[in-house]
Amino acid sequence: MTLTRRSLLAAAAALPLARPARAQTLPRILCFGDSLTAGYGLARSEGLVPQLSAWLAAAGRPADLIDGGLSGDTTYGGRVRLPVSMRRHRPDAVIVELGGNDMLRRWQPAQAEENLDAILTTARSGGRPALLVGIHAPAGDPEWRRAWGRMWPRLAERHGTLLLQDLYAPLAQVPAAQRAPLLLRDGVHPSAEGVRVLVQHLGPVAAQLVAQLG
Repeated sequence: MTLTRRSLLAAAAALPLARPARAQTLPRILCFGDSLTAGYGLARSEGLVPQLSAWLAAAGRPADLIDGGLSGDTTYGGRVRLPVSMRRHRPDAVIVELGGNDMLRRWQPAQAEENLDAILTTARSGGRPALLVGIHAPAGDPEWRRAWGRMWPRLAERHGTLLLQDLYAPLAQVPAAQRAPLLLRDGVHPSAEGVRVLVQHLGPVAAQLVAQLG
């Protein structure tokens, strides 16, 4: 068959349609928290953010995770610094993990709730999806511990966020005598293996967050 000039032009015009679709930019998720998010005491690749990033990629929900963790931070400190982080990173979604240091200081949950309320308002501005990550209160007054436990679902419902009620739940289920390999020597922060266990717990909810971004 002889190709005419007109048929060649028509074929050339159709070529862009046959090219593979351009890869979309990964959604940006700000992981905003304290030492648990920052990967305290661990190599960079062993922390919560890189391990969660790898988990999401393996699950078919890849995302660009931004490490906004600051060791020692409280809900009040997070309330102060989040607006700056939001302007700097312009994330599509936010994971909020704060409150553990408030508990260690024996602060009242009402104080933390006020701070987290402001944090989630900022995180959710413009309808941005968010995931609130809670943690169980350490040993102490039973009513104080129950008040902390009731706070997380109340905040998630108020702000319409996803919720992981207790990040440390999988570690708490391990008998104390067998928990050492999952923790650093301080007995508080997770080891690299401990983080892997936490990510297995956190990953499915984080994947739901990525799914909300389309």
